[in-house]
Amino acid sequence: MSTIRNRLITIVAIGGFIAILIWSTIEAQATECQVCVTYAGTTNCATASATSEIEAARSAQTTACGPLTSGMNDAIACGNIAPETRVCRTR
Repeated sequence: MSTIRNRLITIVAIGGFIAILIWSTIEAQATECQVCVTYAGTTNCATASATSEIEAARSAQTTACGPLTSGMNDAIACGNIAPETRVCRTR
């Protein structure tokens, strides 16, 4: 009986730990931004979330630029242009 009880306690403890990790990860993503970028005549949009609006917008722009660029120089240039649209919201 004690081995079943110990296993149950272990499973509950591990489940609780996983729940705390998931909750803290989701809670940290407080701001979400959708950014659309036009680079070399092509437009792409992406959404990202982070703890601040600046971080979320930067991440969304980097993600939106990914399919539009080829090489580091293009990626840097695309990341430095003003986005066509930028919509951010706090959760």
